[in-house]
Amino acid sequence: MNTVITLLLAIVVGSQASGTPVGQRFDFVVRSDFFAGFAGDEGRLKKGMEACERALAENPKHAEALVWHGSGLVFEGGQAFQKGDAQAGGALWARGMNEMDTAVSLEPDNVGVRIPRGALLLQATRFVPQPEVARPLIEKALGDYEHVLELQSAYFATLGDHPKGELLFGLAEGYSRLGDMTKARMYFERLTRDAPASGQAPKAAQWLADGTLPKAQGLGCVGCHK
Repeated sequence: MNTVITLLLAIVVGSQASGTPVGQRFDFVVRSDFFAGFAGDEGRLKKGMEACERALAENPKHAEALVWHGSGLVFEGGQAFQKGDAQAGGALWARGMNEMDTAVSLEPDNVGVRIPRGALLLQATRFVPQPEVARPLIEKALGDYEHVLELQSAYFATLGDHPKGELLFGLAEGYSRLGDMTKARMYFERLTRDAPASGQAPKAAQWLADGTLPKAQGLGCVGCHK
């Protein structure tokens, strides 16, 4: 389950929009451990999960800690499913989903909560074989992304092409997966117009030309640390 790509890209959107001083940003505390964990480093994932658990012990309603912890549980659930342990996988998945949903209910207008859940769901649903199960999760993820777009509407134009492109690409690609080509086209066209220098712009142009997207090629993020 290659969630690290989407999460890494998506957090850029939140980091440039949250307006939170760097010293107070929880994602700075845990994200490198989670990204390493999602890439296969079990020790780093454990470290990130433990940081979330400490934060939640101090404040059980710490929404950002809860959404990150939930994403870790969903990832672990996916790993369990891949090993053939459906019972453990189902329990971890359900607990992780509950934590992410609770985090959003606690702070529905926090970009740093909405984006991690939406990003995790957009990627995780690629590994859900039942369309009837995947569809409502994709719809939930798109709801997160659209809410973020609404929250950012007053200053969206001031953001860099990279964060704009990642958010718009997630929306466009998600709607394409749902078969809503009208909305997919709308967001792909907006991406090429509003974020022409985004690394996602060539993909949008390809989709607009022939209705296809190139396959993802491993881990990567253009400009995440600039």
